[in-house]
Amino acid sequence: MAYELPVMLNCEGRLCLIIGGGKVAERKASALREAGARLCVISPLLKSARLAGWADDGSIEWKARAYREGDLNGAFLVHAATDAPDVNAKIAADADRLGILVNVASKGSSGSFTNPAVLRRGRLTVAIATSGAGPMASVTIKEQLEHQFGEEYEAYLDFLYRMRTAIKDEVELPEQRRRLLHKLYRLDILEEIRRGDNANAPWDPDKIKQWIEQNREE
Repeated sequence: MAYELPVMLNCEGRLCLIIGGGKVAERKASALREAGARLCVISPLLKSARLAGWADDGSIEWKARAYREGDLNGAFLVHAATDAPDVNAKIAADADRLGILVNVASKGSSGSFTNPAVLRRGRLTVAIATSGAGPMASVTIKEQLEHQFGEEYEAYLDFLYRMRTAIKDEVELPEQRRRLLHKLYRLDILEEIRRGDNANAPWDPDKIKQWIEQNREE
């Protein structure tokens, strides 16, 4: 069995296409908007009210027609999300020929990528894929992980980001950086955040600098 390769794609400012105007297209568009993509939807009709609203306010570009050859030129990735399997297959073939990433809603295995279930907690992203065991399996696992990774992880990852940035800015020697980062990840800040101990979590800039100076040489 060949496993799919998990990756994180930077779609910000990149042209991403969605062919289709229904609920599936809406879900794909919602995720791409959150990723900052430059989004174009191609469909004779927009059956989704949210898609129509985004088209009206200029959040997405809408081409009110059917897919035709040449539409994929310049695209970073494409979602084939029409209700016609033959059209989706044509889109997938065109994308493959052009070397463009393509997801096929009606038959995921015929595309070059699939969309996992996603759990987000600020900077934390957990993607769940089950390699064909079914979307409900992914949803069930996601619900279980939501209890394990609560809202406190958003503050925790923000704290780690600020600390790591400060260490990189304040400390030049690589060995000192590594030592400080090892100490950072052993701190019990997550538990302090869960307890609501605002005296320690998150730290203010002065406390961060003080911690770096105290632990730099140890």
